[in-house]
Amino acid sequence: MKTVAKPKRKARSGFEQSYRVALLEYAGHRGEAALGQAYELGRRAISEGKSLLEIATVHHQALREIAASGKNGGSPADLLNVGAEFLAESLSPYEMAHRGFHDAVMSLRRLNETLEAEIKRIAHAVHDEAGQLLVAVHLALTEFSPELLEPQKRHVRKIQELLRQVEEQLRRYSHELRPSMLDDLGWLAAIRFLSDSVSKRTGIRVHIASKVNDRLNSALETTLYRVVQEALNNAAKHSKASLVRIKITREDATLSCAISDDGVGFHPQSMHANSTRGQRGLGLLSMQERLNAVGGTLNIKSSPGQGTRLYIRFPLEKEHAD
Repeated sequence: MKTVAKPKRKARSGFEQSYRVALLEYAGHRGEAALGQAYELGRRAISEGKSLLEIATVHHQALREIAASGKNGGSPADLLNVGAEFLAESLSPYEMAHRGFHDAVMSLRRLNETLEAEIKRIAHAVHDEAGQLLVAVHLALTEFSPELLEPQKRHVRKIQELLRQVEEQLRRYSHELRPSMLDDLGWLAAIRFLSDSVSKRTGIRVHIASKVNDRLNSALETTLYRVVQEALNNAAKHSKASLVRIKITREDATLSCAISDDGVGFHPQSMHANSTRGQRGLGLLSMQERLNAVGGTLNIKSSPGQGTRLYIRFPLEKEHAD
């Protein structure tokens, strides 16, 4: 006669065992000391990366085992009440962490708004104030050049040409710092202008495909522009790419942006292995922080010789971002 092997019961983890023992102790004795163990278990769960669903599953299993053993010394209703108190206390570190994260996100959002205001001020100063000084220099040169001899006039014309180059560079820097069209015409026009500028400066072709043409709120438009700007900067500095593709789509209240290049790629896990990857890592960190401030996410897929793909998503509605 054949015997049927019983399925082996999955070994209980150290956390599960500790949770069951602590819950059983609290069910039998109550008290602040026993409840304090619930709080410490919550902190331990966070450090071990356990989700709320995992905590609920561990709690449910422990509650069933204690009820089946009859060791709680009370009615099922009493056990449920005790279990609810213990679970609430074990989840309190998660609540505190959530509040801390929310406060950090709000602070980061205010910091980004302050930085953008300062960038806008600097861009206007470069464009307007420096531009006015260059115009004044041009006029001064024009006024006294007729009195000069021809060899001296040739030197003046060379100086004027250099000044025109400086003016063009300042205008380009001003637009890349904070393009006025971002406020006037919106994110898509600003990204197209930025892409054209990068293509002319680096020779990298940038292809943009967008199924979204609507204006977004100011914070989201700035975030999207800055993220694309940083991605293009990384492609120009590190990837040795010849083509960058930007695809923007919308699904319900979520905007998605995929940015891919045909460059050399890299190991995302080793961004800080040397100075070059460290600079790239700082750029990606800046992108992630900007997205965090609006409730967005950044996923990176890359490997040597296979190019780099960035997947960006963020909610369009403010309440989802919060």
